[in-house]
Amino acid sequence: MFLSVVIPTYNRLPILQKCLIALENQQLNHPQITDYEVIVVDDGSTDETIPWLMEHSSEVPHVRLLQQEHGGPAIARNLGIQQSQGDIIVFIDSDLVVLKNFLQCHGEALLEAQRTLGSDRCFTYGAVINTSNFENPTAEPYKITDFSAAFFATGNVAIPKHWLETAGLFDPQFQLYGWEDLELGVRLKALGLKLIKCPKAVGYHWHPPFTLDQIPHLIEKEIQRGRMGVLFYQKHPTWDVRLMIQMTWLHRLLWGGLSFGGSLNEKTLAPLLQWLIDRGKPQVASEVARIFLNWYNVQGVYAAYRESLSTG
Repeated sequence: MFLSVVIPTYNRLPILQKCLIALENQQLNHPQITDYEVIVVDDGSTDETIPWLMEHSSEVPHVRLLQQEHGGPAIARNLGIQQSQGDIIVFIDSDLVVLKNFLQCHGEALLEAQRTLGSDRCFTYGAVINTSNFENPTAEPYKITDFSAAFFATGNVAIPKHWLETAGLFDPQFQLYGWEDLELGVRLKALGLKLIKCPKAVGYHWHPPFTLDQIPHLIEKEIQRGRMGVLFYQKHPTWDVRLMIQMTWLHRLLWGGLSFGGSLNEKTLAPLLQWLIDRGKPQVASEVARIFLNWYNVQGVYAAYRESLSTG
């Protein structure tokens, strides 16, 4: 078993450095897990990502650098898959820091599942713990908010390469934020692949502490997620997908009610959010902000859906 870790990145050099150094420190001691490579696909970064990778290549010898014009993570991951040498693809994001046993845990869980199932029609899904601790991200404990019910998400997953190819890889139409991995997951599920939880393969997903300055960008991401959600639904027009993308009367009622029809928004809640931040509770402030961010998402979904009907 040779593993290819595929990492798309865009302007995330400080945390990417931690991500790659952690991957260099992997300890493999299973006779069937032979080696690994790390494929970094730079998605048109404008920071110092490329110069740093070139200048520090001796420090990250497992890394192979690929470059493309800015086209989004779906296209970047496809390029990484196509250029990979491994029979197993491991997907993580460039803001994820892993433990030394990360790849070994994925590999062992895959081998055990293949023995149990009698085939390789499966993939492993590791644990993702969210943290704002940049200096020591792996010190963060697991929280109930870290739970994910997703079937296939590229934050921490390992899968035989040939199943990705059979499914048709990621859809390059997903060029904005969101849903490209879950959409591929629908196709993988249709092929009969089984999800194997692998909680020992832990990745620590770093994001900066919440501030009011982030809100415009977060709102834009929710609007983009709405547009990509409609694309997801157009490809798979099922009730399950409607639930995932929040395109139901329940979500309109829930987030419209909690936000009082949008009157609780980034402007009216700003004093409360700043008060929480000033008292060292940026995570609580972030959760409060989800009220209006989810309302933006629901509005974005329905706006994109109406647009698709008028142009379709």
